[in-house]
Amino acid sequence: MAVGVFDLFSIGIGPSSSHTVGPMRAAAVFAEELKASGVLGRVASLRVDLYGSLAATGHGHGTMTAILLGLEGFHPEKILPAEVEERLAAIAETGTLQLAGSVPLPYGVTDIILRPLTILPRHTNGMTFTVTDEKGGTLHSATFFSVGGGFIVREGEEDAALKELDESKNELPLPFRTAAELLGRCQSKGLSIGDIMFVNERASRTEEEIREGLLHIYSVMEECVDVSLKREGLLPGGLKVRRRAPDWHERLLKEDKDRDPKYWQEWVNLIALAVNEENASGGRVVTAPTNGAAGIIPAVLYYALHFAPGMDKATQGDRDDVVVKFLLTAGAIGVLYKEQASISGAEVGCQGEVGSASSMAAGALAEVMGGTPAQVENAAEIAMEHNLGLTCDPIGGLVQIPCIERNAIAAAKAINAAKMALWGDGSHRVSLDEVIVTMRETGKDMSSKYKETAMGGLAVNVVEC
Repeated sequence: MAVGVFDLFSIGIGPSSSHTVGPMRAAAVFAEELKASGVLGRVASLRVDLYGSLAATGHGHGTMTAILLGLEGFHPEKILPAEVEERLAAIAETGTLQLAGSVPLPYGVTDIILRPLTILPRHTNGMTFTVTDEKGGTLHSATFFSVGGGFIVREGEEDAALKELDESKNELPLPFRTAAELLGRCQSKGLSIGDIMFVNERASRTEEEIREGLLHIYSVMEECVDVSLKREGLLPGGLKVRRRAPDWHERLLKEDKDRDPKYWQEWVNLIALAVNEENASGGRVVTAPTNGAAGIIPAVLYYALHFAPGMDKATQGDRDDVVVKFLLTAGAIGVLYKEQASISGAEVGCQGEVGSASSMAAGALAEVMGGTPAQVENAAEIAMEHNLGLTCDPIGGLVQIPCIERNAIAAAKAINAAKMALWGDGSHRVSLDEVIVTMRETGKDMSSKYKETAMGGLAVNVVEC
């Protein structure tokens, strides 16, 4: 299917869309295939091999535990944090995995085979699942790639997936792959970028379903912040990173009782930090478009709802309209990155995660603040242009340093990009398409040390303890 807004904004658990959500989804698909093929009852042993970046930073990203949950039949968009804790505790205590929820197998985190120096041809985030019978005969085996944002691709089906994508795009009322095509659609139809995305979404959902679905997505973002603000202490993982969001929130409530515009950046920082601290805790978040960049769009949307001109007098209906328009516009820009480049930190560095999210947020903010399609495209271009070359070098393989603060910085950058674009007339020298292609090429040239392997940058220059 063509990439849609509900693909880019999906509900899952932290800390990583490509290293947690994707592997859980792949494992769940494999478990379902075992049931559907009728071989589940004959399974005597299980083997899981992780390759490249998944193996290099799997412990810090919760990859192995996510796979165990997926093999039990859990999907990232449905499982709740309480279920995560309950099942992982049971597996650790008994040393037994309930394959597809029904077949007990002695299996745990330490049984997963890590191959960090082996990179499969399709993508650095590779994983192979194999089950055998009592005689050692292979019953079923499959290799998947987690390609960013929770998206997965099966080995051998890449060409078929691309063909299906192209065919499904042709079925859309207003298909586009590049920003130039998107702007052309806007001009010929007299529609905004968010409107174009809305028309395309209506090919598979009703208007009510689209609106309700996007408002639900935002409610999960809000819930994520609320939960995070109630947590205190240190983040898990051993780096002893202190949660800052609860203290910052308490201070803001004291200093800014009337939502003074001069505090806009403090509020934006707070929302971004809260979301990513919850993500680092393995909590429930919305990929936007990835977990590692999950705080940027909620933070910029918070700015739109509380600090944009006229929002102080807005009704709830007005606010809901802003949420829907914002997420549709952000989704349209996200499609450009997903189809022309990558949103995977393991493939192109953090420019593909935080950079894409900042670009999506900038364009969306420009649209809800009254920008023309050309100004929206300009805002998205500015934000990405100044995230080019951003590396992914998490300390200890954890989505904490520099990831949490990076979301706050990128959110402010998105707001500035939108404001700069809105002060112009939409004309500019560098196009969004040119920046996206540059990001893709920069990612190809970037050393693997700086692409979510914890082998370079801050990951090796900062002592973990």
